[in-house]
Amino acid sequence: MNLLLLAAVPVFILGLWAYTALLVSSFPTLKNKRIVLLIAHPDDEAMFFAPTLLALTAPRLGNTLKILCLSRGDADGLGAVREKEIAASAERLGVRKGDVLVLDDPALPDSMTAAWAPERIAGHLAVAFIPEGDKKRKGKKEGGPEAAIDVLITFDQGGVSGHPNHIALYHGARLFIQNLMKGCEGWKCPVAVYTLGSVGLVRKYAGLLDVVVSLARAIFRRKEAGGLPTPLVCVSGVGGYGRARGAMTEAHRSQMRWFRWGWIGLSRYMYVNELVKVKVRG
Repeated sequence: MNLLLLAAVPVFILGLWAYTALLVSSFPTLKNKRIVLLIAHPDDEAMFFAPTLLALTAPRLGNTLKILCLSRGDADGLGAVREKEIAASAERLGVRKGDVLVLDDPALPDSMTAAWAPERIAGHLAVAFIPEGDKKRKGKKEGGPEAAIDVLITFDQGGVSGHPNHIALYHGARLFIQNLMKGCEGWKCPVAVYTLGSVGLVRKYAGLLDVVVSLARAIFRRKEAGGLPTPLVCVSGVGGYGRARGAMTEAHRSQMRWFRWGWIGLSRYMYVNELVKVKVRG
């Protein structure tokens, strides 16, 4: 009898996982949006944002999703290799070929100690996603602000792992929005910013078990509907998790150290993402 109960536990967990992924797929989400995922290093997209990419690139949603990576991850001299790896990883996670842009800016090195200036990050975002005509019109009252994207997704102020490059992206994204809205008081901001929530150590390494916790939080927390709903909960099913795992183990081979295997199995971010829309004031 005890053996039967033990055998039933993994079956129950897998069934609950599949049911949760199916249930979450019916929640309000982003549709027909131009989305950019802003990350710091090649492999961030697979380690932290795989459920988001797999969910939002579903063809039925009609979204266009691009990745902007602000460094080549050249801390170990493997920048050229890692640039190819992120392209392969992104394709595995649903991003179209050619929709990954990796920058090589000496002012934004892959480093645990170098501070990335928010102004530099906001500048790159402006060059990439603000139309030239809107830049010339800045400060005038000829019309509201314009951008070539609808949604910007990045890390929150905790950076998930506490990496200073991740944290800098949050502040750079906020500054980008503030600069975009200068001289446009009273107009609606054309870009919504969503951030990936940092959690405590226990939830961070609860793996699959945290899917249920995230679902409960999504059901009971205050929600905002409409075309830009919040929060967004993205849960990968068994197949999605397999694709995320492959993105790490097959595409990002240069980064596969022993501790990465632990992350793949134990990190909640391989299974579930909770994104919250951030209100940015000038």
